[in-house]
Amino acid sequence: MSSCCHDPTEPSRADPRDVLREQEHYDYLVRDLFTGDPERTLLRLLHESNAYLRELAALRAHYPAVRLHAIELLNQKSWETLERICQQEPDSPFGAAARQRIEQLK
Repeated sequence: MSSCCHDPTEPSRADPRDVLREQEHYDYLVRDLFTGDPERTLLRLLHESNAYLRELAALRAHYPAVRLHAIELLNQKSWETLERICQQEPDSPFGAAARQRIEQLK
């Protein structure tokens, strides 16, 4: 078979440049967590994360500021998560923030 054709049975290979870029990104992240303020690092990463990770942070993040900011970033697709927070923690600041976010999304 000639080398011009793509064989779909062969696994795709990672570009070495992408691997190096991800390793560098990981190294910077670990350095920031060890030497900087972990809460600030998590707040920065929250903006780069996908909806699943934002929902997870809104439900279970260790730092209250990270949880509150994650709740602020949730959108219409995360409606169930906001309702879950309201039900599980109705009298907490997180429940109040979730209720406020639901009102904003209506």
